Amino acid sequence: MAHRTTRGAPRPSPRRRGTPQFPAALDKVARGARRVRVVDLDRVTSGPLVPRGLQVVTGWAWRLLVLGTAAYVVFRLLARFQPVAVAVFLGLVIAALLRPLANRLNRVMSRPWAVVCSYLLCVVLIAGGFALTGFLVAGESGHVTTQFDSGIHRLEVWLEKPPFHVRPSALTDLQHKVSSFISAHRTTLIQSALSGATQVVEALTVAALGLFCSVFFVYSGERLWGWTRDQLPVGGRLRWDRAGRAAWRAFAGYIRGIILVAGTNAILVGIALFVLRVPFAVPLAVLEFLAAFVPLIGSPFALAIASVVALAARGPVTALIVLALIVVIGQIEGHLLHPLIMSWAVRLHPLVVAVSVIIGTIALGFVGAVVAVPFVSVAWAVIQALREPDPD
Repeated sequence: MAHRTTRGAPRPSPRRRGTPQFPAALDKVARGARRVRVVDLDRVTSGPLVPRGLQVVTGWAWRLLVLGTAAYVVFRLLARFQPVAVAVFLGLVIAALLRPLANRLNRVMSRPWAVVCSYLLCVVLIAGGFALTGFLVAGESGHVTTQFDSGIHRLEVWLEKPPFHVRPSALTDLQHKVSSFISAHRTTLIQSALSGATQVVEALTVAALGLFCSVFFVYSGERLWGWTRDQLPVGGRLRWDRAGRAAWRAFAGYIRGIILVAGTNAILVGIALFVLRVPFAVPLAVLEFLAAFVPLIGSPFALAIASVVALAARGPVTALIVLALIVVIGQIEGHLLHPLIMSWAVRLHPLVVAVSVIIGTIALGFVGAVVAVPFVSVAWAVIQALREPDPD
């Protein structure tokens, strides 16, 4: 029977063998898409990816390397021109002390006269202190010489007794050896003395240059800083102005704070030595004041010298008491004076202070020991100021 179709109705398209229907074809395409591997061109071209932790470490490493190189260059320049750097540092110290006084005097007189009066008052105080010290030393010298002779004799008798049992001949031989050493190395000692005299001349030159710099720092420090700030790019002037002012506040606060700490230590040591009747109590107190500018190690050094004087003049018991003052003064300085006086100026941990002093001593000797802590405190103040967001 022939197949008849209705006229006008659409004729279905013939189905080819092997051709899937439409839904099945979509399902097959989806399954194939899930099997497709996404190829990372960076992985193919540059090999395996670097771990995130290693990227962070290397990023910090090269930044620290650049900063370390810059710090080394600055350190070499400062070491090469150390007298000039010390003079500028000394000028800043004097400016930190006299600038507040000059600002107060400037309210009642002109700026030049305020600066002149500030320096004259400082000179009078320093000259009066040295004159008083010299007068006391001259007044005690005759009595102290006899006291030293009797003290050394008491020390020899004390060493001959138990538990030391030092023979008198040993002490006599030691004195002869010291005399022979001085006689044999007299030329070397004279050369050392001449070298010391040369260093004294250099120190006086540095002091004169520092005094010269301090005059301009006290008189026109704001204008000098304004000129320096204007040399920076316009976009960074605000941040660096804030950092510079924070650095000056930290430096000036440290200088005033360390003077208060040194003065307190000197007063305590002077009172203790006066009570113990140790000769040269006032000069030793002045030595304590100067030595306290080197944190942690200056005060024990001054008290060690005072203990030697006490040993020669008053005997071993008084010397041991003076040695005990090293611990007492250290505790007062570390747990009372620094937290109360220095916390508002220098926010540094005692460990940071100790490490800074040691590194400064190794790098630049005595000068490094003096400038280490203010340098670290100023650097930390600058970092903190640069971290602050800019005001809107």
